Amino acid sequence: MDILDELNALTQKLKEENIEYALCGGLALAIYALPRAALDIDILVEPNFLEATKRLAHQMGFTLEAAPMALHGGKILIHLLTKIEPGSKEAQVLDILLVTPEIREAWNTRMTIEWDRGSISVVSPEGLILLKSFRKSGQDQDDIDYLRSIFDKD
Repeated sequence: MDILDELNALTQKLKEENIEYALCGGLALAIYALPRAALDIDILVEPNFLEATKRLAHQMGFTLEAAPMALHGGKILIHLLTKIEPGSKEAQVLDILLVTPEIREAWNTRMTIEWDRGSISVVSPEGLILLKSFRKSGQDQDDIDYLRSIFDKD
């Protein structure tokens, strides 16, 4: 299972259904030229589009669903879905993050980026810094430093 194929198929379905989204997480960093082994797809959506987004994901095979998670005092709400490739042990995880008041600024700064498969909506570097500032892991701090180096060049 190719994560970029899965991402492309998902974003195309979201566009067809007029569901606004923004890529975030490791794949968003890869869009900004920081190659990293991203293991999951992270997208940000408005709460009123959660059910429609999950329905599309289910149609794509993301049928295993974990209980919703509230992280960092409810500032980040995540719905995790998994797709297991039939006949193999390969799995692909999709994290659907909901826009909350604490992360609305990340949503508001999303932008459309061109890549080899067309256009994709991505959280801006400033938005990624905001999202990553909640976890405070070593990897997140490294990512924040990288994003700041990009942003400072502008």
